[in-house]
Amino acid sequence: MSRPRIVIVGAGFAGYRTARTLSRLTRHQADITLLNPTDYFLYLPLLPQVAAGILEPRRVSVSLSGTLPRVRLVLGEADGIDLDGHTVHYTDPEGGEGTLPFDRLVLAAGSVNKLLPIPGVAEHAHGFRGLPEALYLRDHVTRQVELAAAAGDREECAARCTFVVVGAGYTGTEVAAHGQMYTDAQVRKHPMRTGMRPRWMLLDVAPRVLPEMDERLSRTADRVLRQRGVDVRMGTSVKEATHDGVLLTDGTSVDTRTLVWCVGVRPDPLVESLGLPMERGRLLVDPHLQVPGRPELFACGDVAAVPDLHQPGQYTPMTAQHAWRHGKVCAQNVAASLGIGERRVYRHRDMGFVVDLGGAKAAANPLGLPMSGPAAGAVTRGYHLAAMPGNRVRVAADWLLDAVLPRQAVQLGLVRSWSVPLESASPEVARVPGGVGSAGTRKKEGAAAGDDPGRQDAPEAADGHRSGPEPTDAEATTGTPDAEAARNQSGGEPAKSRPGGEPAKSQPGGEPAKNQPGGEPAKNQPGAEPAKGGRPAGASGKSRPARAPAKPPSTAAPAKRPAANAPAKPPSAKSPTPPRRPGAAPGKPRPAGAAPARSAGAPGDPGPEPPADQPPPGPDIAPGPVKRSDDRAAEGDS
Repeated sequence: MSRPRIVIVGAGFAGYRTARTLSRLTRHQADITLLNPTDYFLYLPLLPQVAAGILEPRRVSVSLSGTLPRVRLVLGEADGIDLDGHTVHYTDPEGGEGTLPFDRLVLAAGSVNKLLPIPGVAEHAHGFRGLPEALYLRDHVTRQVELAAAAGDREECAARCTFVVVGAGYTGTEVAAHGQMYTDAQVRKHPMRTGMRPRWMLLDVAPRVLPEMDERLSRTADRVLRQRGVDVRMGTSVKEATHDGVLLTDGTSVDTRTLVWCVGVRPDPLVESLGLPMERGRLLVDPHLQVPGRPELFACGDVAAVPDLHQPGQYTPMTAQHAWRHGKVCAQNVAASLGIGERRVYRHRDMGFVVDLGGAKAAANPLGLPMSGPAAGAVTRGYHLAAMPGNRVRVAADWLLDAVLPRQAVQLGLVRSWSVPLESASPEVARVPGGVGSAGTRKKEGAAAGDDPGRQDAPEAADGHRSGPEPTDAEATTGTPDAEAARNQSGGEPAKSRPGGEPAKSQPGGEPAKNQPGGEPAKNQPGAEPAKGGRPAGASGKSRPARAPAKPPSTAAPAKRPAANAPAKPPSAKSPTPPRRPGAAPGKPRPAGAAPARSAGAPGDPGPEPPADQPPPGPDIAPGPVKRSDDRAAEGDS
C-alpha cells in the first residue's frame, strides 16, 4: 500500500513548523512535500537588522533542505488548487509548470504587502516583507546619503537624506529605529558639506506607536525614537506620493526620495481562488485548523482565520508567534488524520512581545513584565536566538562584531528598484530581467504587457508606469525617439529585433541618434564604427524579453542588430553582415516569434574595448545619462 502524500504550500513560520513537526511525527510513514518559491525559511523579525547592515542576509535565512529531514522540497509557486482532483498546480522559478498530487493539503502561504488606494504609493513606495526588499533598502539608503553628501544644493541634499516610513507597527518602528542609527553612523564618518543630517519620519494614522501592543511598550518605543531624532507623527499618513516627495494628510509636503511602506499585511491571494468561506481574506477553519467540509484540507498562519478560544467570536491575529504555534498544532492534527496520535485544538497563551530598537535599546514585556533599556535589549536578543531554528552561532557572532567594529556602508547592487515592486504576490522573490515573476504578477500582467510598479527614481522607471517588459540595458541608455516609442508601446506585433529574430522594423534606416553619451552620433549599427559611448557587445540584459515596437511609417531598409550572445567582431565597411550565433547555420535565421535560446555555456566575447576617453560606469549597470519626462537627468536609485 502506498504511503499517504502530504503537500505543504509555503515555508513561512507556519509552513516550516508544520513540515518539521510532521517529519518527526510520521517518520517515513508519509511522503511530505514542501512547495516554496525559495529554498530557505526567512526569520522576519530580524529583517530590519539586515537592512541596517548589522546582519548578513544568510544569517536570517535557514536552509530548508538542510534542516527538514525526510521532507521533499519543490521550488515553485502555487497558482492553482484543484480540491476535487487533489492536485496543486505550480510554476517553478524558470517558468516550468507541474502538479503535485496530495492526500492531505496544508495551506500556509503567508501574507503579502497591504495596499491602500493612495495615488502614487504603488509606483513610488517599497514594502518590507522579503529579503530582496531589505537588500534594496540598504543599498538605496546608502546611495541616497552618499549622493546627498556630494550635492552642493541644500534642497537636493535635504530631499535625499529624508526617509519616510509609513506604518508605526512592529516592522515600521524597527525600520525607523535601525535606519536612523545607520545613517547617523554614515554621516558621522563623512559629514555633509551643507551641514545637514539625515532625517527619518515615522507616520501612522493610529494615535500611538505600536498601537497593537501594550501601552507601556508604546511609550518606551516612542521615547527612544524621539531621543534619536526620528520625526514621529501620529494621526498622519500619506495622501499622495510622487517621484520627488510625498503629500501628507495634514497638508504638509515633504521632499524625499525614499518611501518605505510598512502599513501591514494581507493574506496571500491564493486562498481567494478556492471559493471557500472567508473572513477578511482569510480561510475559515475550525479550532483544529481544518477547513469545514474538507477533511483533506488544513490551513494555518496568516491565510487562516483561526478561532480564538480565549476570546469567543474573535480570531487569532496575524503574528509570527501565532503562525509558529499554528504549525505545531496543524502538524499534530494532520498526523492524527492519518492515524498517528490524537487531534488537538489550538489554544494559546500570550508570552509577551519584544521590539528591538537598535543598539542596547529595546522594549519588551516577557510574561507581562514591562522592560526597557539594556535589560530589554538582552531579553530581546535572547528571545530571537532561542526562537530561530538555525544560524544561532552566526547571528550571535554578527552581533558581537557589530558591537566592536564599524559597519560597512557599501552598495552591493544586487537588487534593482523594479525588481521589488510594492504590488507583488510574492515579495520574497525578486524580479529578474526576462525571468518569470510571481504567480500573482503573471496573472495581472498577462502575456503581452503589464505595469511594473516600483520606485520611480530608478533610471529605467523615471517616466512613471511602464507598459511592458523591462528594456535591455542598451535600450535604457539610448534616447532615440524610436527607443522611446518602443518603451511606451503597449501592444503591436512581437518584437523581431532580438537575437536570432528578423531585423527590427522600428529602425528607420539606421539613422543615427544624436543624444548618445558624449554627444557623438550612434555608430553601433552593422556596417559602421562602434558607438563611442555605447555598451560593448555581449553586455548584460541579454535575457530580457523583447519589447513590442510599433511599425514606423518609413519604408526605409530595416537595420539589423547583431545577436547579443554572438562573438563580437568589429564590423567593417566590407563586412556589413552581423556575426551569427555560435553553432547556428549560416543563412538560416530563427523564425519570427521564436523565443531566444538560453545560453548554457560561457558568455560570448565582450566585443571591442571601449575608447580610452569613455567615462567609467557608475554603480548602476547602464552607464550614461537617462532622459526623464521633465528633460532632467535621472539620478540616484537604480
